[in-house]
Amino acid sequence: MSFVIADSVPWHQGEEAMHKLMHVPYSENPSAPYLTPGAAYLAQKSPLIALGTVDNQGRPWTTLWGGNPGFAAPVAQSVIGVRTFVDKKYDPVVEALFGGKDNGEVVKEEGDGRLMAGLPVDMENRRRVKLMGRMMGGALAGLKSMDPVEQGKEPEHAGEAQLVMKIEESLGNCPKYISRKHITPAVPKPNLISDSPELPPGAVELLSQADTLFISSIHENSMDTNIRGGPPGFVRLVSNGPDGAVLAYPEYSGNRLYQTLGNLKTTPLAGYVFPNFETGNVLYVTGRADILVGKDAAALLPRSNLALRVTVTGARYVENGLPFRGQAGDPSPYNPQVRYLTTEKPAPSAQGSDRTSTTATLIKKEILTPSIGRFRFKISDPSAPGKWTPGQYATLSFQNELDMGYSHMKDDDPTSINDDYIRTFTISSYPSENLTESEFEITVRKKGNVTRHLFMSSERSGLDIELRGYGGEFRFEDKPAGKTTTLTFIAGGIGITPLIAQLPGIDISRLQLFWSVAVQDLGLVLDTYRQFPELPTSTTLFVTGTDRDLSEEEQANLASVSGSGTQVHRRRLAQRDLDVPQAEEWYLCAGTGLKAVVLNWLAGKKVVYEDFNY
Repeated sequence: MSFVIADSVPWHQGEEAMHKLMHVPYSENPSAPYLTPGAAYLAQKSPLIALGTVDNQGRPWTTLWGGNPGFAAPVAQSVIGVRTFVDKKYDPVVEALFGGKDNGEVVKEEGDGRLMAGLPVDMENRRRVKLMGRMMGGALAGLKSMDPVEQGKEPEHAGEAQLVMKIEESLGNCPKYISRKHITPAVPKPNLISDSPELPPGAVELLSQADTLFISSIHENSMDTNIRGGPPGFVRLVSNGPDGAVLAYPEYSGNRLYQTLGNLKTTPLAGYVFPNFETGNVLYVTGRADILVGKDAAALLPRSNLALRVTVTGARYVENGLPFRGQAGDPSPYNPQVRYLTTEKPAPSAQGSDRTSTTATLIKKEILTPSIGRFRFKISDPSAPGKWTPGQYATLSFQNELDMGYSHMKDDDPTSINDDYIRTFTISSYPSENLTESEFEITVRKKGNVTRHLFMSSERSGLDIELRGYGGEFRFEDKPAGKTTTLTFIAGGIGITPLIAQLPGIDISRLQLFWSVAVQDLGLVLDTYRQFPELPTSTTLFVTGTDRDLSEEEQANLASVSGSGTQVHRRRLAQRDLDVPQAEEWYLCAGTGLKAVVLNWLAGKKVVYEDFNY
């Protein structure tokens, strides 16, 4: 039943068309038709939410609300509530949702409710989750001044919005292209500068500095709100006149679901919000979004295989319109250089500071199973990327090794057309544990161009790749001194790597590990046990695959594991196995299928999980 629930959201024709156009192999839609526990948790922990809806002219708009974690939270099954300061005068989403009623009157939606989409986002930790659903009701009221001298007066055009949204779909997304921002609340003091589709100078300047946008798109009775990021200036201004500005930006390689572009394929309308996190200024845009592929994309934005050209039909540029401020942190290590229009010369102001190039050299390779290997790298300049912590990933660029340049079609390797050859791999070694400070290890499964290249490479050949930095926060929470609790971890196959990286720093006697692994991958289990001899007695192993046609090595591995002190089950992990009353929180690292099932089993419990859908 859990599999049916997890896979019950079909692709629509626009998404299927994009998959075919971009040569994406078929896979199930990972969206869940409800608010998953992980999505609910992230919504409550995120200080921002981007919201999209459609106005009475059928135009999509997007806004950005928030300030403090907790302003949005689950209030019932698959229902979230939002309460936050807003610009009640010029925010187009506020206008569409509340229809100008700002006296606290409750607005109730009839029938199924107004179509909406949301994106709770924690930019400081690069986490986000997509939500789609319906507005059930809400209210908008003015704010009373918090200045004692001004009591009795409302801050002009500032208000407090309360909103209840029924969630019909949710999906966790990858951290790619999110530049860190530390968010703090602020009272909006909106001042409308322009409502013309021809952008004023302030809006043009905002675009030239923007490293983040949020986009909403629609398809019949569905909607999508998502984030796009890049280096400052990644959105280019093609033209700007009385009939409306034209914008363009590249679509970088992502998770290849193409949910936003799938909507645009059938309904080429999009709503954008471009925030200036430092000043609180904001640009709202709605218009026609045309998808450019292959030569058409490269003709507008060289070195791009996929891009969007947006013709603005409506816009609002508002000073001090945001209910928060954001202090810039680290840029995304995924960000490429700005891609300029064919009609413009590179502008130094948009180039940003050059990224320090750091080389990671392959110095050791160990093949643990036919499809899993461990690779050790030595960093040429360890000070450049800084230090990494257990549970983080390394961002590596294989472009110099594998990128063969632009190709319109490549039937022998179609996935390479839209591949940036940038990958994140969980670091599976502990800092300086049997390694020097300039070394780290990754343990990966052979799957795709990059990992195949790694498996074929030799440490004697001098494989040098670019290390772009470290990221991720998948760490076990520290417990107060004297407090011991059970540490429960569920791993699916190679999903054991975040745990391996942290084992030297924890008390293994606290650990209760549930590990599902294919019989062909028992070499990984035995290697892990050799590194950590205390681990078998803390592990319950679920070995999948039949006993028929096992090789002698696989039979020997199975016998070794069975005699290690581990509880071994020759079956899949089941819900009954996770009856651990003393577990306060669960950690999960698995593929899409197992992750969805386990989250259903652990509904209502605190689950911290890592995703590999990017």
